[in-house]
Amino acid sequence: MLNSLRSIVLEVNAARDMKTALAIIVTRVKQVMKTQVCSVYLRDAKGDYVLMATDGLNVDAVGKVRLAAGEGLVGRVVVREEPINLEHAEAHPSYQYFPETGEERYSAFLGVPIIHHRKVLGVLVVQQVEQRRFDEGEEAFLVTMSAQLAAVIAHAEATGGVVPVGAKATQAKFIGVSGASGIAIGEAVVIAPSADLRSVPYQACKDVEAEIAFFHRSLMAVREDIKSLGEKLKTRINREEQALFDAYLAMLDDASLGSEVAGRIRKGANASYAWSEVILEHENIFNSMNDPYLRERATDLRDLGRRVLAYLQESNQKTRVYPDKTILIQRKIGWIGIRARVIQFPCGYLGPGNGYTYGDGGGGFAVYPD
Repeated sequence: MLNSLRSIVLEVNAARDMKTALAIIVTRVKQVMKTQVCSVYLRDAKGDYVLMATDGLNVDAVGKVRLAAGEGLVGRVVVREEPINLEHAEAHPSYQYFPETGEERYSAFLGVPIIHHRKVLGVLVVQQVEQRRFDEGEEAFLVTMSAQLAAVIAHAEATGGVVPVGAKATQAKFIGVSGASGIAIGEAVVIAPSADLRSVPYQACKDVEAEIAFFHRSLMAVREDIKSLGEKLKTRINREEQALFDAYLAMLDDASLGSEVAGRIRKGANASYAWSEVILEHENIFNSMNDPYLRERATDLRDLGRRVLAYLQESNQKTRVYPDKTILIQRKIGWIGIRARVIQFPCGYLGPGNGYTYGDGGGGFAVYPD
């Protein structure tokens, strides 16, 4: 289902508005999971959860059916903050029937919470007529899809792209986590990632051995970059942080990620596509771990992945001229990026915030790119 997930994410990111994004999700998830219904319930200004999009239920119920936390199966998912997977939904004590939806025909139910910053923004649901318990792979797919949807919803709300039902439009506001004292005012400069792992198109490899050799050269170049950065920061970071550089170098070892990528190149994919596939799969593994520290390493893996991809795509590393008192804006920041930019850029940094990463070192204000 990984390819389907990537495809859906790309479609959603390209959607012109929130309504279109929700329509894409319910339609595509229903197709991928081969169910009769997929629906999205979102929290409104009163704290209720309103049916906002569906493919399979009565569309006239959209915007009308609402449940409080704890009410019905959807409300139960909200309270539990974890998936509910039922083979015979109507037998569950929390089941509640809404005639306007036409859902009386559906027995199988899988609902997962849409969570962002520990707040349940909504619930993503699939239903099916036949009694069926969705397997672990299907449940994992829906959980991953809900995580993607959480980011989309949170960003849309923050930027004014969507207004919760019953709420008035407000000025867009982003919140960061302070890493240094002081404030500053400057000119915002949005930085786009030089290499996007989720947008690499599939291309067949014409010369396998040449492609593998090119991949290993790119891998070695990034290893040298990491070594050089580690040496520069050696006297400024503690042993635990220095050990992370060794871990990053181990990830880039030919016998680790390198061997997986080489195997995929031998199966016909070019280096860029093979690399992006391997990195995204390992990212999902990190994101699924229970240990918060290990989940955070997914960001570092993406940072490494983009660095290698930049070499594979032979992207031009142009020197950019920044105006005085620059505010750099980027959606995510990697640990390596933080350490490098705190030392190399005088403004300092702030940790990951709601949607963007802001930075402030007193002499300037910055949001650092990966």
